[in-house]
Amino acid sequence: MHEMSLAEGVRTLIEDAAVADGFGHVRAVVLEIGELAAVEVEALRFCLDVVLADTIAAGAAIEVETLPGAGWCPACAQEVPIHQLYDPCPHCGGYRVQTTAGREMRVKALEVD
Repeated sequence: MHEMSLAEGVRTLIEDAAVADGFGHVRAVVLEIGELAAVEVEALRFCLDVVLADTIAAGAAIEVETLPGAGWCPACAQEVPIHQLYDPCPHCGGYRVQTTAGREMRVKALEVD
């Protein structure tokens, strides 16, 4: 389950930010997760609960914003929405669509005290 390593990465980012910015408590963590990122959000929430226990972010609200998937279709010469990796182009039906958005995951914001 790679969600555990993702959660550990989020914990590290929080700890590093706390040292750099001098805050002592995290009320909320806002994550952006791409539609094509292959992240099971509920599994990630569970892992974050475990990993953040006994840290400055224990009990913090976890907010997830989903970013839409998109790709470039060379046949149509335009960006198109896609909802799964290897989806065909919704305009021409071609399968040469190159993913341009939706695979990312990042910590967008921390609400801190």
